[in-house]
Amino acid sequence: MIDKATVERIKDAADIVEVVSDYVHLTRRGANFMGLCPFHNEKTPSFSVSPRRNFCYCFSCHKGGSPVNFIMEKEGVSYHDALLHLAKKYGIKVEERELSDEEKRAATEREGLLIAAQRAMQIMEDDLTSSQQGRDIGLSYLYGRGITQEAIRKFHLGYAIDSGQHLTPMMQREGYDTDTLRTLGLTGLSQNGNLYDKYRGRVIFPIMNSSGKVVGFGGRDLKGGPAKYINSPESVLYRKNQELYGIFQAKAEIVRQNRCYLVEGYLDVISMWQSGLQNVVASSGTALTDGQIAMIHRFTENITLIYDGDAAGIKAALRGIDMLLSHKMQVSVLLLPDGHDPDSFARAHTPEEFREYVEKHSSDIIRFKMRVLMRDIGDSPQRKAEVINSVARSIACIPNDVQRTVYIGECSRELRIDEATVARAVEQARIEIVRQHQAERSRRQTEREYPDSQQTPGAPAPAAPLSEAAPQSPEVPDAAAGNAVGSLARTIEVRRQRRDHPMKPLETNIIRYLVRYGYVALNIDDLTPIEGESESSAPEDVGEILYTVADMANDEMHEHDLEIATPEYRKVFDVLLNHLDEYVERLDSFKARLDASLAAEREQRRMELPEKVNTMADIEREERRIEEALASRREKEIYDFSRNYPGDFLASHEDGDVRRVATELLNDPHVLSAMFTTPGAQDDSPKELAHKINRAVAEWRIELLNQRLHELSARLEQCQTSDAETTGTLQLQIVGLMRRRAEIAKECGERIISSR
Repeated sequence: MIDKATVERIKDAADIVEVVSDYVHLTRRGANFMGLCPFHNEKTPSFSVSPRRNFCYCFSCHKGGSPVNFIMEKEGVSYHDALLHLAKKYGIKVEERELSDEEKRAATEREGLLIAAQRAMQIMEDDLTSSQQGRDIGLSYLYGRGITQEAIRKFHLGYAIDSGQHLTPMMQREGYDTDTLRTLGLTGLSQNGNLYDKYRGRVIFPIMNSSGKVVGFGGRDLKGGPAKYINSPESVLYRKNQELYGIFQAKAEIVRQNRCYLVEGYLDVISMWQSGLQNVVASSGTALTDGQIAMIHRFTENITLIYDGDAAGIKAALRGIDMLLSHKMQVSVLLLPDGHDPDSFARAHTPEEFREYVEKHSSDIIRFKMRVLMRDIGDSPQRKAEVINSVARSIACIPNDVQRTVYIGECSRELRIDEATVARAVEQARIEIVRQHQAERSRRQTEREYPDSQQTPGAPAPAAPLSEAAPQSPEVPDAAAGNAVGSLARTIEVRRQRRDHPMKPLETNIIRYLVRYGYVALNIDDLTPIEGESESSAPEDVGEILYTVADMANDEMHEHDLEIATPEYRKVFDVLLNHLDEYVERLDSFKARLDASLAAEREQRRMELPEKVNTMADIEREERRIEEALASRREKEIYDFSRNYPGDFLASHEDGDVRRVATELLNDPHVLSAMFTTPGAQDDSPKELAHKINRAVAEWRIELLNQRLHELSARLEQCQTSDAETTGTLQLQIVGLMRRRAEIAKECGERIISSR
């Protein structure tokens, strides 16, 4: 447990910009910072960090919050562990006790694996330097490769004792279960059913995620066995295509240098780190993936690929080019001299020589690809056409139009072909890429909407919903396909049964107006009740009282006994009303600053008048124009402040439901072209807003009447014809409700037709 005072110290010390900067490359945008969201892969920044509010928020996936919430989401840890993470970062001492065996078993699978992986790293790290075998074999090997003590400590290198029964029984005695050890790949099961250490006799390279948590291990064989390296298996903790070796040690330098160097192996990273190039990571022998690129992109847009200068290195450099470019990365490539890899080159040169070589010999990736492919063209027209199409596809992956145009010109000159021809090839390739992306988005959308459909990847989405009782199509070729259709039908049926209550769309209308215009002030003319309504809906004495759209909506709802049923909408509504007093104070401060600014401008413009006009009449006329212009500007700026305030406030609120609702309602998913928009449809003047609130409340009341009519009609159908008294009563009630519905529609000045 952590005492309350320590918790408050941690919260006060935690700065959201510093915390997020450990994971995301941030760029200042006005008062806030923007970066690529660390919670999902994206190519356009939508993650906002507000220093003033000490708050972050992604406008795409809707995740974020305070520094504690951010760490909980990013690391997948509990509130308690997030506090410990921040305490360690800011040097705040926390008295912490060791977890008991029962607590270890009660932890989640991921947390249990993290604890076990951390402990395994500590054991093997200690065995490297404290055991005789570790010093004689493991440490000697590392020293022979030029690895220093500083690097050994920095990367937590270790050694697995060459015994089948060392690490496994030690961790079992400490309370770690066999399943956890096998999931981490530390323990194997022999054909005889005996447990053994899988990494025995190997130098160990712990693999850490961007926050320094151990998620896997790489083991280097020292005995000449068939497998030079073995790595941790895939698990909930370790996803090979999502991790980069050295990212934890390199991320701060990547942000500072605004560049990342990418190599292939563990020792390549460590040797370059020792040489002074500390912004280097490795893909650990795997082909570069979207997840790895997205991780790098969170820290920088600039990446340099460093490979051997042989054929294998060239082939590796050409892999993943299109993927890198499509992520809006600025990519260059560096080929080392023949016979060298990053490890050997770093050991053979001083840090200054290495950095100088990188600066002089790095090449733009498109130019590199063109020059490499041109070597094999010869006199073959077919080969030249293949090269043009390959380069055109890479150029097509570049999102920026200007960059594509520049590369088209360079490709035309290098390959000695008409620029228009290259441009057409690029355009055709881009069309194909867009189609592929659309197909992929369609597939992902189908999987989100019908998660239980077992739809084959790439298969077309269903054209229309299927009912559960619908007969199976004769085109379904086998039982598996029939099961998929049945599962899809069941999913849709469940969604239909769980659909939102019929009032939610009408409540949405009200809340949308409040999120967008809730603090806009209404004047007395805007509050004149519509014909047939009581005068109580408008305040008796408005005077200087600030009467807002939110106040009016609240009064209208009380007048007609309406209550918001959707929980998150109710929460937003309450937050708006409760925050009104604070808004009034902010508005007064804004008006004071605005009036001071306008007064200074008024004085300045009056002083300039004698130079522009000659007669007193002209001066008076110009003064009136100045007053009118300044008064109009004051009114507009106050209105803009009032209109924008609720959205800005709610979109960064500490409550996740409030943030999500505000963000969704502030943005229109579809915007019509002006030619399809009714004139005046976008009118958001106070008078028009008052009318819209009246109309939204009226539609809500009518839908309630429709529900009651539906219930009475159903009862009337079930009523026995012999029961004349009950039938007559029901008919009178239905007629009364229909008359009242017509009156409400008339009061709004338009016919309102229910969805029923």
